[in-house]
Amino acid sequence: MKILVTAKRVTDPDTKITLKKDGTGLDLDNVDYKMNPFCEIAVEEALRIAEDADDPEVVVLAIGEEEATKEIRTGLAMGGDRGILVEHPEDELDSDLVARIMVKLCEKEEPDLVILGKQAIDGDNNQVGQLLAEYLGWPQATFAYAVEVNDDFDGAEVKREVDGGVETVSLTFPAVLTTDLRLNEPRYASLPGIMKAKRKPMDEYDVDDLGVDDGLKVETVGFGMPQERQAGVLVDSVDALLDKLANEAKVI
Repeated sequence: MKILVTAKRVTDPDTKITLKKDGTGLDLDNVDYKMNPFCEIAVEEALRIAEDADDPEVVVLAIGEEEATKEIRTGLAMGGDRGILVEHPEDELDSDLVARIMVKLCEKEEPDLVILGKQAIDGDNNQVGQLLAEYLGWPQATFAYAVEVNDDFDGAEVKREVDGGVETVSLTFPAVLTTDLRLNEPRYASLPGIMKAKRKPMDEYDVDDLGVDDGLKVETVGFGMPQERQAGVLVDSVDALLDKLANEAKVI
């Protein structure tokens, strides 16, 4: 069984992000990076599924700058077997291009299952998994918080979080799965795993190698900081509260 899993490089959520003075982008000098937390969960789930499968292979994928090899090596240190880097400038990617790149890789690698984090904490777009499944014509289960693969490893039952509670879906492989926070607790890479990861193979491509049109469907025209929240005020009566909610906050 072959599983393709993403390891997106994102800015550390504990790092303070500022804008460039001209508002054309983010000032990323002296910013730390790490694997997207939802992708860490995806890698962990891929490893858990592979543990019980026949002839398993977990392929860890990142799309972005050369520095993203660090996140791939992290996935390999956790237990992945092989890595793939598709090198492309980070600021020249959108969700649709990432999905189209992954389509070509799926055609090349022929995985039984693709697992992605449900979203990346930098863009928070939550689009790639759904686009990928649509382009491939594969079944999908998004926001998974429990996955049970059947005994034949040709399908799974997935419990997913929805606005109204929990939905349970069944799907057959090949399929696309996106992971939610409650699915698992990612393991730490051991020192032996880190040493082994340095010797594991990694294929490198660019979009031309894969025959992908790198045109973007989303154009970023500028950045701006959100408005600062105003300090709260105390009111002396329910009537005063209702008046402010209706006339100032305009929520009722």
